[in-house]
Amino acid sequence: MQFEFTKMHGLGNDFVVIDAIRQQVSLSAEQIRFIADRRFGVGCDQLLLVEAADNPDVDFRYRIYNADGGEVEQCGNGARCFARFVYNEGLTRKTHIPVSTHKGNIVLTLQDDGQVKVNMGIPQCLPGDIPFISEQEATVYTIDVEGTRVDVGVVSVGNPHAVILVDNVDTAPLERLGPLIESHPRFPNRVNVGFMQIIDETHIRLRVYERGVGETLACGTGACAAVVSGKLRHLLIENVIVSLSGGELVIKWQGEGKPVFMTGPAETVFKGRMSL
Repeated sequence: MQFEFTKMHGLGNDFVVIDAIRQQVSLSAEQIRFIADRRFGVGCDQLLLVEAADNPDVDFRYRIYNADGGEVEQCGNGARCFARFVYNEGLTRKTHIPVSTHKGNIVLTLQDDGQVKVNMGIPQCLPGDIPFISEQEATVYTIDVEGTRVDVGVVSVGNPHAVILVDNVDTAPLERLGPLIESHPRFPNRVNVGFMQIIDETHIRLRVYERGVGETLACGTGACAAVVSGKLRHLLIENVIVSLSGGELVIKWQGEGKPVFMTGPAETVFKGRMSL
């Protein structure tokens, strides 16, 4: 099987994007792991498939695979790259692009300034919607991690996130706590883990340990989840700059029952052809 691909990134969170509309592509988990490998393959945090629409309300189907080969529900930085890809490749002339994901429909908007704005939908905080094992809903939960009590905000932005408030992201115990919380038994589908430092009510710093990937330079859904969790704790306002290792995103969330919006860049790195 031969196919063309495009390497892209959103603030350093990098992707292999494949057009599965104009070419036939069928990849196993093993092949996805090979493509994602940074020594033997192309190298990426996630692989994105552009597929034909699966319902009449959208223009495309957006599928996401982590570097471990597992399919996941959502990826915000990938969504921006998806929008830029389908427009640049001539798959659409629209700048307002509805797409379906494993967790529902989202809308991507290409702005005149080159940035991409994504309506990520209404964030979910009920434990059963994350999913997270808890008898009742709370803004902050305490979980036991190998004898250490850790307070987390739990939010789904199409995929599950645990948000931890820290004094300084540079010294946050991401390497130790990230994988332990990712696979914590109270998260049946595993979880992305964000470490959030609040600069002021309009600005946070964030590092994210992503499910099936590890720490990435940026995480769009993680930025959304952090702002939602921070606003629910009455620490942030509705427009927040999120500083990640790869750059900045702007997140807007007006509050419960409202969709969360993410705005940021999407860049093409190179194109190539693979034979598997």
